[in-house]
Amino acid sequence: MNNLAVQDKRRKAKGKDVFKRLGFAFCLLTFTFLTACGVRSDMQDQPRYKAYKKSEFFSDKRGSRDMVEGTIPRGQLRENKAFYTGKVDNPNPAAQAATTMDATGNTLVTSFPNAIDEFPIPVTKELVDRGQERYNIYCIVCHGPLGNGDGMIVRRGFSKPPTYNDDRLRNAPVGHFYDVISNGWGKMNGYAHVIQPADRWAIVAYIRALQVSQNPENALKTDTTKTGPGSAPPKSGDTPTGGKP
Repeated sequence: MNNLAVQDKRRKAKGKDVFKRLGFAFCLLTFTFLTACGVRSDMQDQPRYKAYKKSEFFSDKRGSRDMVEGTIPRGQLRENKAFYTGKVDNPNPAAQAATTMDATGNTLVTSFPNAIDEFPIPVTKELVDRGQERYNIYCIVCHGPLGNGDGMIVRRGFSKPPTYNDDRLRNAPVGHFYDVISNGWGKMNGYAHVIQPADRWAIVAYIRALQVSQNPENALKTDTTKTGPGSAPPKSGDTPTGGKP
């Protein structure tokens, strides 16, 4: 084999080697590019719906599905209706409050249907102190330091709420105050989303203390010191000091 043939053979071998290297480099670059771009097929690419978005799969066209009937989140059974609602078992939604007025025009509400008359938890000094703390955060701006409806925002033009110290609210059962704190009344919004149930009862206990302090010679009509029948202490997370408001 002459020198030309040998050189030609070496040149072809070298060309093949370069081609192989270029091919490997191209494959490596392609793999790196595809990986960097996130081109992959796994669970994150499966068909799915965003909350409250439209769906053509379900007959009602809603992507979000309802919970199975009877579903109760763990820890939220809330069997003690008095503690969590301030109302009696099986309340009558059609019942109306019986209202009367005295000779001076003072409104006397003699009944608040469905509202419980007794606290569903023991009323202690700690409960009242906790209620004062929560009252000063959420209530004092409207209702004032003594419950007379002369809070700071009322002085600046907001509608004045009723005083706690008239006969109508002095005779109101404790369940009425709890219901108002939870669901609102008139221009007042409900506070259930920021005040835990036991803290609502603590505020009610403090309101009762305010009423007594402003009229100590006349006892309140309703019993505010007993624990209601069938009541149970609040569970963890519902205690006056449990959880942030």
